[in-house]
Amino acid sequence: MNYDHILVRYGELSLKGKNQKMFVQKLKEQVQRKLVDFPATKVRTSRDHMYILLNGEDYEAVLDQCKDVFGIQSFSLAMKVENDEESIKNSALEALKQEAGETFKVTCKRSYKEFPKNSQEMNQVLGGHLLSNTDTWKVDVHNPDVEIRVEIRHEATYITAKKILGKGGLPVGTTGKSLLLMSGGIDSPVAGYLAMKRGVELEAIHFHSPPFTSERAKQKVEDLAQKLTNFSGKMKVHFIPFTEIQQKIFKEAPDYYGMTIMRRLMFRISERVAAERDILSITTGESLGQVASQTMESMHTINEVTNYPIIRPLVAMDKLEIIDISKSIDTYDISIRPYEDCCTIFVPKAPKTKPKREKINAIESSMDFSKEIEKALSELETVTYDSSKKSKEELYEDLF
Repeated sequence: MNYDHILVRYGELSLKGKNQKMFVQKLKEQVQRKLVDFPATKVRTSRDHMYILLNGEDYEAVLDQCKDVFGIQSFSLAMKVENDEESIKNSALEALKQEAGETFKVTCKRSYKEFPKNSQEMNQVLGGHLLSNTDTWKVDVHNPDVEIRVEIRHEATYITAKKILGKGGLPVGTTGKSLLLMSGGIDSPVAGYLAMKRGVELEAIHFHSPPFTSERAKQKVEDLAQKLTNFSGKMKVHFIPFTEIQQKIFKEAPDYYGMTIMRRLMFRISERVAAERDILSITTGESLGQVASQTMESMHTINEVTNYPIIRPLVAMDKLEIIDISKSIDTYDISIRPYEDCCTIFVPKAPKTKPKREKINAIESSMDFSKEIEKALSELETVTYDSSKKSKEELYEDLF
């Protein structure tokens, strides 16, 4: 069968009201960005579906590009035929013969009400045609090996035999922008991925402490950001030099409150960066109870320094669930590279797990970080990563 279309199903987008057009346009932009290396393809949208016209491009390669686009519930290779019963019967038979299995069912949807037979009548017509023109296939309406889907629409009929699940969610950029606190660890890239799945556009902020943290630790973050562009297209990362602030905390603050004060300062700086860029929330990779700074008491105390919404996509996940996602999005092997970040080099011996706001405020009242914060912000370095560019790791793979 000569498949000439990919039929894209929206899923959650179909439930949107008057603003659905904006969601569909964003999804179209995301798909077109993914297909930039397939110039013959054309993308057309309707209220319920999107169609990718292949125009001779390799359908497997096009499908592979679409698998990481949020907002796609599923897609299928499709043959477009005229709204003619004989054409539909012949094409449905051709589609079935290309599949492997023993049982099938036909699911027909007729949104074009002027077509002379309704959906149920077409199910019977097509089922009988397929049975009488094949030798071994049987009908199983409950658990078929192959489902032949026939969608009779106003402009044409689309016939598909396979449904491939997409990422689901909402197109990136439809629900606002957030600033992701990204370390080089396992959790924050996964948090960023899940936020993007809900349509969030991300910029990231990374705190590093040279010479205590190495260039290789920074490179981890760069490679992680590059990986996340598979889902977003582009991502800015703001690198904040944090050495002087950490040294001051280490020198002046009680050791057991050092972690809490450090996190509060990260949030204060992040809020400044977000405000300057019209970003309305902060996203973190925190998981409740995982470490000292992620207890309920710690979150309550750290949150005090910002009025920004804190998005915590991982808060109810355990570590194994987070690792599974990191492996599925190909960030795990980068995250476990043995290079320490600023959160691990100045770790107190016994960090406070139940810090009190009043005690932290009393300690901080005797410390002034304004000079160090302004200096760190003035030395902020912003780098933009682009999915069309390869990471250093991929370039090295090409060389060898």
